[in-house]
Amino acid sequence: MITKKVNNVHDAIKGIESGMTIMFGGFGLCGIPENTIAALVNTSISDLTCISNNAGVDDFGLGLLLQKKQVKKMISSYVGENAEFERQMLSGELEVELTPQGTLAERCRAAQAGIPAFFTPAGYGTEVAEGKEVREFNGKMHIMEQAFKAEFAIVKAWKGDEAGNLIFKGTARNFNACMAGAGKITIAEVEELVPVGTLDPNQIHIPGIMVQRIFQGEKFEKRIEQRTVRSR
Repeated sequence: MITKKVNNVHDAIKGIESGMTIMFGGFGLCGIPENTIAALVNTSISDLTCISNNAGVDDFGLGLLLQKKQVKKMISSYVGENAEFERQMLSGELEVELTPQGTLAERCRAAQAGIPAFFTPAGYGTEVAEGKEVREFNGKMHIMEQAFKAEFAIVKAWKGDEAGNLIFKGTARNFNACMAGAGKITIAEVEELVPVGTLDPNQIHIPGIMVQRIFQGEKFEKRIEQRTVRSR
């Protein structure tokens, strides 16, 4: 029986080195691989290029890697609620490549599918298009975007089995689904890890063939980026 299970998060991150490009699933603070990020913060790894929709907040998620100056470059769709991200970007300490959100997702999905590049109208006529090939399709101009190339993709799922099959819950599916299998090695941290054969095949979102390492996280804070409540 094929098993992708590793004993803990420290075994899961073996092979991650300084200077690598890593994808991180999640949207804001929803569905982020909390345990794996925390483990990386406790290493001396630096000069990372991080591909993520945004960079969490100052004291949680990827914001912790930014605080320790472990990130050289962020490829994201927006800055979000992270003041340190904004400060490092404006001061020139951090290289930032802002990408339209749909393009970011498609560059992940293209890597997942083994497609080297694609054309999109998003960003044409803006600085996003600088230096990129432009073609006309059906009377509309498009720019060519290349699939991401990452050594690791790190995702978080609600439930998984030891063969690496994953089920996401609610909006935590977000970028996790298109990043799984988009790196040379995909690490999945799950809230619940079950034996092979336990999951209903019709409920599986990502097949185990796209995952190389899987482990059960010890703790998930599941913070809310901004909580809004009605006045009583």
